[in-house]
Amino acid sequence: MNLPVFFEENISLQNGLLTLQEETGHHIHQVLRLRPGDRIAVTNGKGIILQGSITSMLGKKAVFAATEEIHIPRPAKTISIGISILKNPGRFEWFIEKAVEIGVSQIIPVLSRRTEKTGFRKKRLQQIMIAALLQSQQAWLPELLDPMPFSKVLTHVAADFKFIAHCDKQEKQSLAQQKTHGCIQLLIGPEGDFTREEIAQALQENFIPVSLGVNRLRTETAGIVSLVMLHI
Repeated sequence: MNLPVFFEENISLQNGLLTLQEETGHHIHQVLRLRPGDRIAVTNGKGIILQGSITSMLGKKAVFAATEEIHIPRPAKTISIGISILKNPGRFEWFIEKAVEIGVSQIIPVLSRRTEKTGFRKKRLQQIMIAALLQSQQAWLPELLDPMPFSKVLTHVAADFKFIAHCDKQEKQSLAQQKTHGCIQLLIGPEGDFTREEIAQALQENFIPVSLGVNRLRTETAGIVSLVMLHI
């Protein structure tokens, strides 16, 4: 699909037509300089992609005529990542963007004992996620949950495989060597790592302790490396 892709949460058609949001219309007209007759695609982030063309432009309003509806099934492997909110919001936003591009299914901002900052701008992060979804031309927008205490995250997801990555000197398995399928839950700690008590709590909930390699990674880097390992 080499068409420009746009996001519309509500893609209910009226006689095959859809009036796009003003923000989308502005981008189509003022940024991309598209005109009536140009072909585009629209997704709702829930597995549906509509392909068609622009029929008219009036100010910031653009009308889209759908000619084909494509249904994309959910990936057979889904990954829910619980990752600590970071002190530097820019780094957390970078993680969100790249995680969506790679193909994460759910992101849970974790409030662990060593989490240094609890500020959370959900609306901005969702816009970053939508932009990453469109850039990577995917059809399923990941779910972004509200920040959640570590103890609650442990039992929130009914996963087939549950992993916790940490730096404590305990016996760990290599995440890169895990053969996974179905629903996977992964936990990544804050800059100061999970506490030993938190690690023990996770092990009691049948989380497998894993290593991401010999280098000590920043939280956001560890999140991206782990997602890549699980997608290979």
